[in-house]
Amino acid sequence: MRFLSVNLNCFLVEFSSLEETVAAHHFLQHAQHPHIQEMIPAARTILVYFDHLFTDAKALIQWISAQKIDQDFFNSGKEVVINVRYDGIDLAHVAEYLGIGIDEVIQKHTDSRWQVAFIGFAPGFAYLISPDHPFGSIPRLASPRKKICAGSVGLAGEYSGIYPKDSPGGWQLIGQTHEKMWDLHRQQPALLLPSDQVVFNNITQNPVQITVPSTPFIANQLIEKTAILKVKSVGLQVLIQDQGRRNMASLGVGQAGAMDITAYASANQIVGNPHHAAVLEILNGGLRLQVLQSTVIAVTGAQAELWIHYASAHQVKENLYQPIALDQGDEVYISSPQAGIRNYLAIRGGIMVEQVLGSASYDSLAELGTPPIKVGDQIYSAQLKTLPVDLNQLPVSLPKVGAQVMVDIVLGPRTDWFTQDSLALLLEQCWLVTAESNRIGLRLFGDQPLQRQLHQELPSEGCCTGALQVPANGQPVLFMNDHPLTGGYPVIATVALYHLDLIAQLPAGCSIQFRPISDFMDINHNESAT
Repeated sequence: MRFLSVNLNCFLVEFSSLEETVAAHHFLQHAQHPHIQEMIPAARTILVYFDHLFTDAKALIQWISAQKIDQDFFNSGKEVVINVRYDGIDLAHVAEYLGIGIDEVIQKHTDSRWQVAFIGFAPGFAYLISPDHPFGSIPRLASPRKKICAGSVGLAGEYSGIYPKDSPGGWQLIGQTHEKMWDLHRQQPALLLPSDQVVFNNITQNPVQITVPSTPFIANQLIEKTAILKVKSVGLQVLIQDQGRRNMASLGVGQAGAMDITAYASANQIVGNPHHAAVLEILNGGLRLQVLQSTVIAVTGAQAELWIHYASAHQVKENLYQPIALDQGDEVYISSPQAGIRNYLAIRGGIMVEQVLGSASYDSLAELGTPPIKVGDQIYSAQLKTLPVDLNQLPVSLPKVGAQVMVDIVLGPRTDWFTQDSLALLLEQCWLVTAESNRIGLRLFGDQPLQRQLHQELPSEGCCTGALQVPANGQPVLFMNDHPLTGGYPVIATVALYHLDLIAQLPAGCSIQFRPISDFMDINHNESAT
């Protein structure tokens, strides 16, 4: 095992084989260390998140290194039978590549033992491995297809997998199943979870499907709905957000949630809401609301003008970070910010929306949660129990367009994949935040791109929010809240936890200078740090 630094609350454990990775993940799941919060397994690594208030990386690394991990990890999960119609568009090509007949490809696929190694790419997409290695390594398509239908069964590398929804992809398709791999109406949306066993059943000659009605999972809903606000105009984007989804990596689902978590928390605290209440996240202003029922709101975050047109006909510019009482007929308008880019609007009692996997947040990558707010939508009260309003929340200074900000980073986990000159360049050069930035990631631009000294393909591995992933063009992408759980480009460093709120408020046109707060950690389980 090799341990690599990632951030103040996580590190990467690297293994020499996929089998070792799966075995270690299975062991750590069942060991249930009290301070391990979440794990993201991948092809050769496990990203381990821990509670940094109660332990540190050094202590946890020592504990993991001392464990005796059983390599016999198969037959450890539940068995799931998947009926497959073997008529995939690439079936003949796979047979030709392997030098065998189509019937033998099907037989190898159905006779082999398969187990879920990890979930990645999309919610519910299970990477299946077999100790028999029936196909060796199957190459991906040279050019990915723009659309692969949900239920398509494919092969790529040493894996087999089933697409949970219509999506682009480059796997070799050998069949199709009617099983729903991802269904939010089930209490467990993902049909397959890590360590589950999968048996493929050939129904090509008898494609009769027996549908067994299932009891749908009903989200908590309030019987009485009270509309508080009506949306009259929106700017670039208005989303429902809360603290996000935690510990859902086993389903292939990221955290999402409010980008500026401090501004989000302040908005709720000002109006006396519970800390988990949903709010509106407004990107670059432009939101106009009509008040339908008396309420109290607060707006925090970016430095924008907050205008209230009271029903009595007078218009007032109110301060941010204070409770504002509104009556029926009033109108609220938030202008484009002068500094920062995201505002948070909380209403007293919270916003009522459907909870998806324990959160109201919209995930723009996975397309989970309430879709973006549009003109004509009504905002309903969740009628949560409230506390007195808070008059002590204060705004923070935020960057304007053209500003240069200093951001702390933790080096790793793939710092050693880059030349020493590129590491120096990462720290010395200013990186421009481009307009091609969103909740998935900020695309950065530097006059001199970063150069790698290792050019082999990196097996997909877990990535955290703040990761600076460097694609082939050498221009970093800074992962944000809606980023994919795993990535296939090396991460040279990660933004420190305490600067993520700042990153969330950077307008396009700002520039970043990175400052390391620790050395790159690279520890073998029987060696000292280097």
